[in-house]
Amino acid sequence: MDINTLAEGISGNLNAIGYGLAAIGPGIGIGVVGGKTVEAIARQPELAGKLQTTFFLAVAFTEALALIGLAAGFIFR
Repeated sequence: MDINTLAEGISGNLNAIGYGLAAIGPGIGIGVVGGKTVEAIARQPELAGKLQTTFFLAVAFTEALALIGLAAGFIFR
């Protein structure tokens, strides 16, 4: 087995592990945002519409971090 082939295989596996670890942060962030939104709606149900809009914006920004991590894996090979 050639050393270059071995290095390419290890590099590919580490990229997948790195992205998996990078996806943990946004996952935790979405969980926190969702939990706090449900808590806020339970406290003031009349603000549910405004809170839902804010929730979707927060999820979009948090999910953008995961997409940036995925793109970085393809860009920095």
